[in-house]
Amino acid sequence: MKVFLKLKKLLLLPVSLKKRYMEHLWLLAKGALIYRFMFSEYGSRNIVHKPLFISCEAVKLESNVLIGPHARIEVIYNWRDTQYNPSILIGSGVHIEQRCHITAAALLRIGQGTTILFDVLITDIDHEYQNIEIPMSQQPLIVKETTIGENCFIGSGAKINAGTTLGKHCIVGANAVVRGDFPDYCVIVGIPAKIVKRYNLATQAWQKTNSLGDFV
Repeated sequence: MKVFLKLKKLLLLPVSLKKRYMEHLWLLAKGALIYRFMFSEYGSRNIVHKPLFISCEAVKLESNVLIGPHARIEVIYNWRDTQYNPSILIGSGVHIEQRCHITAAALLRIGQGTTILFDVLITDIDHEYQNIEIPMSQQPLIVKETTIGENCFIGSGAKINAGTTLGKHCIVGANAVVRGDFPDYCVIVGIPAKIVKRYNLATQAWQKTNSLGDFV
């Protein structure tokens, strides 16, 4: 009876939702049958849409992760005779929308429950630029650990640069350029990004801050 009711409900859906539902089932099956053997770690009920490129062997997905179409999730193993030991850990319930670029040469972590909107860059790599006789693309890499905390929200087009740490439940505005350490429960916007609000645990309310992140 339950199967019949589910089938009836499916048949009543608009065509676009029928298509999306069937695609969802296909991607679940593809993950269980194929991707779980390719990724370093692959939890249950993950959805991975067609990527541009993924360094599967160095990426760990916990459960209920969504990776949208045309994602580029890659690691750097060596550069200019320097060897790296990269890994990307994506926690349970993370949603990564289309065309995101995540790249790492060390351990890059994205905490559980985080939502990353479209066209976001997250990296732990910078290019050196000091030597003006050598193109920057050929200079050594500067690798600084990047960590995204649990339950963060990263707006479309944001750039999370090398060496950034976001605490729990941070909200990053669209197109923000972020570098540095940011505490739990803060709103970060701008170029360069600054804290404009924080959650005040004493008053249990979101409160505006000055440019240093202090309550005002």
